Amino acid sequence: MKRETSTYERGLETMNQIVGEAGARTRDHLRAILPDFERMLVEFPFGTVYSRPGLDVKTREIATVAALTALGYAIPQLKVHIYGARRVGCTQEEIKEIMMQMAVYAGFPAALNGLAAAADVFAEEKGEEAQATW
Repeated sequence: MKRETSTYERGLETMNQIVGEAGARTRDHLRAILPDFERMLVEFPFGTVYSRPGLDVKTREIATVAALTALGYAIPQLKVHIYGARRVGCTQEEIKEIMMQMAVYAGFPAALNGLAAAADVFAEEKGEEAQATW
């Protein structure tokens, strides 16, 4: 008899696939502060929503990067998901185009914040120090 995968286990697997070490750091911090919140973060977005059929993970990450950019204030989460988008196949050009699109619908300040976050992630990928402050 095959053991059914729990929502947490499915979420952990999906989260690791997408955001890897960045997700592990987030989970560690949350477990130290509020373990129930860590479980919710793994189970709902990654174990329930990201694991649904209908959209591939790259498309889901594009939507997530766009939404976080449009919010304009979730920069740490945006960086994690830009990193995740890169891990699941988004190119730097695609990330830049998401920011261009957000200038139209979320405004230039949100798009500029998104570009700064993207520049930081791109620098970190090259082993450079993040410096975008505009």
